[in-house]
Amino acid sequence: MQSLATEAEVPAAVGRCVRTLNSSSDTGELISALRTLNDLMADVPCGVASAEFKSSYYTRTLQALIGRINADWVQKLTAAQRRDLWDGLFLHGPPEQALLVLTDGLGTLSPSAGRDHLVHILEAFLGSGGLDRLLWSYCQGQGPRDSPQLREALLGRLAGLPDLTANRLHPHNRELFLPERYCPLLATALLYALENTCQALRNGCDCSLVFVAQVLGKVCIHGNGALVLGVLAPRLSLCTRSDLVWQRVSWKLMENVPDRWLEPVVSGMALAIGRPAALSRVLGNLVLKNKKAEFLLTHKMLLLQYHHQTAVLRTILGYLAADRERRPLLLQVLRSVCQAWSSPSSVRNTPVEQQLYVSRVLLLSASLLRGEEITLLRCELLQCMLGGMQSHLDSGVVRLRRLGMVVGECLSSCMDLNGTKLAFEFERDEETEELRSLMTPQEEEESDPEPDEGITSCPDVTPPPMESPTHPEQEKPAAEPDSDLDSDDDLTPYDMSCDQEMSKATPPRYLSDCLDALQTSDDAERVELSLRAAEGLVRKNISTTREVSVQMTKVLLHMEDRFSTPGFLSLRHATMVALAVTDSIPVAKYLTTEFYSLNYSLRQRLDMLEVLAMSAQELSQPIRAGEAPTERLALVSEVTSYPGEDPVHWRQVVERRIQGKTRRISKGVTRPPAKVTANRYAPVAGHFFFPLLQNHDRPQVTFDLLGSDHLVLGRLIHTLGLLVHLAVNAPVAPQMARALLDFVWALRYHADQMVRRGVLFAVCSVFLCMPSESLLLELSEQLFETRAWLADVAEADTDADCRSLAVQSLVLLEKHLKKQLEAP
Repeated sequence: MQSLATEAEVPAAVGRCVRTLNSSSDTGELISALRTLNDLMADVPCGVASAEFKSSYYTRTLQALIGRINADWVQKLTAAQRRDLWDGLFLHGPPEQALLVLTDGLGTLSPSAGRDHLVHILEAFLGSGGLDRLLWSYCQGQGPRDSPQLREALLGRLAGLPDLTANRLHPHNRELFLPERYCPLLATALLYALENTCQALRNGCDCSLVFVAQVLGKVCIHGNGALVLGVLAPRLSLCTRSDLVWQRVSWKLMENVPDRWLEPVVSGMALAIGRPAALSRVLGNLVLKNKKAEFLLTHKMLLLQYHHQTAVLRTILGYLAADRERRPLLLQVLRSVCQAWSSPSSVRNTPVEQQLYVSRVLLLSASLLRGEEITLLRCELLQCMLGGMQSHLDSGVVRLRRLGMVVGECLSSCMDLNGTKLAFEFERDEETEELRSLMTPQEEEESDPEPDEGITSCPDVTPPPMESPTHPEQEKPAAEPDSDLDSDDDLTPYDMSCDQEMSKATPPRYLSDCLDALQTSDDAERVELSLRAAEGLVRKNISTTREVSVQMTKVLLHMEDRFSTPGFLSLRHATMVALAVTDSIPVAKYLTTEFYSLNYSLRQRLDMLEVLAMSAQELSQPIRAGEAPTERLALVSEVTSYPGEDPVHWRQVVERRIQGKTRRISKGVTRPPAKVTANRYAPVAGHFFFPLLQNHDRPQVTFDLLGSDHLVLGRLIHTLGLLVHLAVNAPVAPQMARALLDFVWALRYHADQMVRRGVLFAVCSVFLCMPSESLLLELSEQLFETRAWLADVAEADTDADCRSLAVQSLVLLEKHLKKQLEAP
């Protein structure tokens, strides 16, 4: 074909070439047409004609080539002709148009050799630096004047290329198109564009980072931010350490990210960098210039979300505290966190994990305060500490109460109120130690040291010579002639490490002596010995126990640990349980009556509930050998029987001989069947259960069960549920279940999570112990409401245990419904 000399001849030449490609079968004409198109694209012979071709006809030409990619003559081209004439048109032209046409072709072509050829071209485009050329052309301002629709399409193809290829090429996708390979390649292209931009700025040229920032935001919003920022963020952190041009470029990149994509970029940077100083160099004062970034870094990531690690929180708060202009935002964050942490509604309605997260933010923020800032915020911190501790200590969750104690101690030490500091007694664990360590600021360590940094020569220290072990006899100097030859220093002393000091007091042997010591004795040793012997005496002397059971229970209930006896609480609790098991009805009547009486502390009321629950659990279990002897066995045990008079002895010997000499082809179960024993709890279940339901709605002077004492209310409901569960198959169980269901139904929407847990546990117990007919009859009018309530709790409750119990209750209810519907 004749060479082109003017811009006006470009349309006609392109039209002739495309018609030749579509209709001709002459190989020479086809190769000539491909060469003409390559000359047009390669500025031969006129640059004006090439620019016209690239801007107006390049996309149409590539689309025509893809339309003929499965033609026979294409397969006849040699490898060199295909690489230079066909593939070169895709690889050496405008990269943004080539990428759009290639991805469109993947969506239109069916599986064939032509599509495989197109996939090969796309791989070559990515491997030959097509993404680098594309991004840098937009930085230079040489990109096409595209419309918003075309720009959005190009951004979508760049960010979503792994998804597009996976959908079209599955299950024969190429490794280069996987996110693990493509995203680092895209990150490398972004760094290439940023590096060239820095060099251009040093040379006095202007560049634009708008498109690069849009690509970064688009790929992060697609969910591949971790892969891209994992390559981009460390390089930015390193380059901005000492280069102000790189800092300027990085700040401009962050400022040009669109607001709708800013969150994954900023949060991803905080996760990938991990150091406050590095994040400050990369983001600059973005938090002051962009309201979306301010909301994200000062509110959303600190108060609304609670899945970030402590290192991320330390990075964000350190970034806010690193610059004088950003420190007011740190104080703003501290005020917001104080308000959230001390809010009673927040403590009741948010998960424990979120409360722990907010506590970390509060302690980290307080640790970054300076002296004058602490003075400025002292009143607010004091109000937060007192109100927040009250809200946390009122909670029925042990973890929340411990959280309030730890944060209160840390804040009091931070404020240093006239040298006074709070101190609580609580169990130390990893969580509390972590919270306490947050008040100690960590020194930032920059990574990527130079090869000769961080290596110090160790001084040449010669270790002292090791002395050979010698016996004591060898180390002693020679005895003087006039020394005492009869000395006993060489005698081996006795080992007295296991010796115990002889006690002057003796443990009581009678229950009356034990009770007297617990009541009146001021001797710490005697009281301890009596307390340790009390449980055994109660279980052994049943008849005597029944005479003093109520009196002894009263003594133990009001007993205080005056002498700091080791294991005092467990010993007292075990003795009270033994009393309730041995003489169930009087002791249960006393405890259930005193539960609603005046002048008892919450700890004593909780002890009553715990004793009732544990004794009911022991009564419901079968009697084992050596446990809970009956009165008859206790009397018989005092008489020693002669071994030969045991009637079981000779039977066992004969049985063993028969078993040893008998040959069996198949041996079944040889264990004897379990002995049937009466349930000791069933006859007395009503005495444990029904008195506890009385007077629950009558507030006393020191006890408001339905008011502020929700900790006791939650434990009461849990105990009632346990009592009903242990009474399964007892005649009184359905009546107990109905009464419990009526009691807890009004409390199902209680604000405290401990009460809601108890209600759901009670509902599970009712579903387990009631027959299907009785249960459905009882819930006939509230069946759909019960299912809707349980489904709502399982889906939306803030407490994980409540959600789990609601799911279990739903499963049990469905089983009852299924069983009743399948019944004839």
